[in-house]
Amino acid sequence: MQIRKPLPSNRTYEQVLNHYQVEKNLASQLKAANRESRKEIYSKMYDELFSKVPDHPRLTKRNDETESRKKVSHRMAFIKRFLKKDEVFVEFASGDGRLLKKAAQHSQQAIGVDISDQRDKSEQFPENTSIVVYDGYDLSQIEIESVDFVFSDQLIEHLHDEDVEHHFTIVNQILKKGGAYAFRTPHAFSGPHDVSQYFSASPECFHLKEWTFEDVKSVEDIGFEQVKFYWSAKNIHVRMPRLYFSVMESLLKNVDSYKGRKIAQFFLPSVTCVLVK
Repeated sequence: MQIRKPLPSNRTYEQVLNHYQVEKNLASQLKAANRESRKEIYSKMYDELFSKVPDHPRLTKRNDETESRKKVSHRMAFIKRFLKKDEVFVEFASGDGRLLKKAAQHSQQAIGVDISDQRDKSEQFPENTSIVVYDGYDLSQIEIESVDFVFSDQLIEHLHDEDVEHHFTIVNQILKKGGAYAFRTPHAFSGPHDVSQYFSASPECFHLKEWTFEDVKSVEDIGFEQVKFYWSAKNIHVRMPRLYFSVMESLLKNVDSYKGRKIAQFFLPSVTCVLVK
């Protein structure tokens, strides 16, 4: 297959192609599945992916301490402003738990929610941290209106279309009145951002939907009273008026070349919003 952009320096063409084919196959199964079948797929898909793609960037970066610290630092630069010592914090898709560990220093309680506990068993975590393993649907382990702040990064692009409303609904349910949900997701106009970026102009793998700020309108009325919008990249997070993003999306919506999307990434580096209940 012909590639659309330069390959990463630490991976061969064969490795990237294998990653693409494995992930695309699993994504196709997920897209075609009903809700009950998706529960089963969600619980096993990453285990299958990592077993068939041992050079997956998530595995190699997890073992890179410098890269891990950088990732946590970038996220903390954004969420620290929302954390308070006497409040409860929840992170969806908490992964290795390293952001959770850091956030616990600024929270009364820090809870990770994920489809599996992916923390390194040899790593020590503070007593005020915990992991809730769920099937993507049932979050009854967390009390209604018991959480002050919820965060997810690189999560909602993985949600099946039929599961998007449910996700925002359960977040709203666990939030206290006045609580907030901050989420970051790659912007569609600079994508695709999954491994299909090397072979396709649209996401075909685990990014089931890449978002725009315009798309956020579809979830605003799920019990949220206010939305704040951010230009967000690495350690820089600037609150901006919705008009800025509307104008940029209008100007850049037809850009589809690799170079054009690199330019779009400067103006629209991510979709980063805070929904206030």
